[in-house]
Amino acid sequence: MAPSICDLTLAELTAHLKADGEPEYRAGQVFDWIYKKRSFAWEAMSSLPGALRAKLSRQFPFPDMRQIEMHLSEDGTRKFLFGLCDGQRVESVFIPAEKRATLCISSQAGCKFGCGFCASGLGGWKRDLTPGEIIGQVLLAKKACADAGEVTHIVFMGVGEPFDNYDNVLKAVRLLNAPEALHIAARRITISTCGVLPGIERLAGEGLQVELSVSLHASNDALRSSLMPVNRKYPLAALMKACRAYARKTDRQVTFEYILIKGLTCTDKCADELYEILRGWLCKINFIACNPVGEFPHKPSSRDEIGRFRASLQERGIVTTFRTPRGKDIAAACGQLRNAV
Repeated sequence: MAPSICDLTLAELTAHLKADGEPEYRAGQVFDWIYKKRSFAWEAMSSLPGALRAKLSRQFPFPDMRQIEMHLSEDGTRKFLFGLCDGQRVESVFIPAEKRATLCISSQAGCKFGCGFCASGLGGWKRDLTPGEIIGQVLLAKKACADAGEVTHIVFMGVGEPFDNYDNVLKAVRLLNAPEALHIAARRITISTCGVLPGIERLAGEGLQVELSVSLHASNDALRSSLMPVNRKYPLAALMKACRAYARKTDRQVTFEYILIKGLTCTDKCADELYEILRGWLCKINFIACNPVGEFPHKPSSRDEIGRFRASLQERGIVTTFRTPRGKDIAAACGQLRNAV
């Protein structure tokens, strides 16, 4: 697949122009048109000579993406289905709140990890997204949601496993963060992983202040392996060791995502096991309601069960939060995203 203009950093475009005999400052003009003026067509870049625009349009086209559908939830959440150049599709979700607006984006077309409560893996894995396709989701969603507020936070919690597409995701993160590009603060960017240890270890050495979120979803190996096949390759002891090392090296808190499934993950035994796993280091646990997916039998825990479970951990000093479900009525909540109309 030929690179798009949104696959390039400013340094890469500058070097290309220099090697091509063009003034280096043109790279800054291009970035200004795309990321500040939000122009997604070469012909609109009137400050560039026509010959240069024509040449760059042949060398680096814009990502071949289009909005296929947009669904609006009763709570204001918007879910987008984007079509890619080869017919693959990805979903992204815009989640407005009082003082922030979060965009949940995908890193792959499909997912190969097959978690037993998540719709994203039901159709299997198709391919990785390029940095330009990741950035393209942000640009298209920002344009479509301009009436609802500026995107302030990015979460890699859509379809796919970000650390299974590590290089492309990290390049996209740097473009999201770069002042000359989307200029979103690193601390407002979250990368979520199902527990791919090499990715956690690599991220610890990147020098980025992004947030790390780890999908835990179970308190022991037997339960986690039944829900998340990745645990058979990277079991809990190894995962916790890597996460503790990450927290020590970066001095940044690790957030663990934990799904509350009635009769399965929300028991007294699970609370005791979670306490042993999480006590004494820089982390917190974020509880997520089990959202309905037709192919899975799981039911959400009751409000009383959730309250008791959370209180049991809080009383022992574990920091907990609860993610209020958003967009359930349009299948945009956690675990409901997939690549289909």
